[in-house]
Amino acid sequence: MIVVNDLYKTFKLSRAQKREMGKSFTGNTIDAVAGVSFTCQPGRIFSLVGPNGAGKTTTLRLIATMLKPTGGSIEVGGFDVVKQPESVRNTLGFLTGSTKLYDRLTPNELVKYYADLHGIKGDDFKRRRDEIFSLLDMMGFAGRRIGKLSTGMKQKVSIARTIIHDPDVLVFDEATSGLDVVASRGIVELIRDAKDRGKTVLFSTHRMGEVTQLADDLAIIHKGKLLFNGTYEEFRQGMQTESLEDEFIRLVEAA
Repeated sequence: MIVVNDLYKTFKLSRAQKREMGKSFTGNTIDAVAGVSFTCQPGRIFSLVGPNGAGKTTTLRLIATMLKPTGGSIEVGGFDVVKQPESVRNTLGFLTGSTKLYDRLTPNELVKYYADLHGIKGDDFKRRRDEIFSLLDMMGFAGRRIGKLSTGMKQKVSIARTIIHDPDVLVFDEATSGLDVVASRGIVELIRDAKDRGKTVLFSTHRMGEVTQLADDLAIIHKGKLLFNGTYEEFRQGMQTESLEDEFIRLVEAA
């Protein structure tokens, strides 16, 4: 479970950043996340949606202990992200497009390295690796150097590294970015499998079709604040437009 309560993240701006904000901006700080609260339940898929710069990635990085909150609290699997960050990391699998890979290693070597960090050895590692590599169709390039792989192949390696320790909580930030239709379908199946196994899944995406396919619960964030937080069915029933995309745009423009 992920419990986010009255979350704030404030960044101090440099002179250059203040100039970029425009002449009407007079402050020295900006709230990237401002008073955000939501809960992600086990066995359900929670989708966080928002335009670029809305605060999605900042929120996910706070959950993953990559940043510290300015205010509020976050618990992941019952552990506080500030007081118990190592326990949170052991419970969590976090995928973001900005995470780098070691180009000189092969997918086999990289995934084995992360398995070792989590104490996964021997037959348990081989079984888990084979399951993931088969699901993501990685067997054909498992022995090639990562630096020689395509963007989509590298994304698959990132996903395999993220889930090799079979975490109870999964956080995906644009997990299907750079993947073709077939590979994206594999990620969708992986997310559904995690839900069926009772795991907590939080994912952000710019593809509204994935929200329609996967989301049990939905939050829409804009300028660091939530515009909607509820079940996907509640959102659908309250729509004033004909499509999810149009309703999303309507809410953002109204805000």
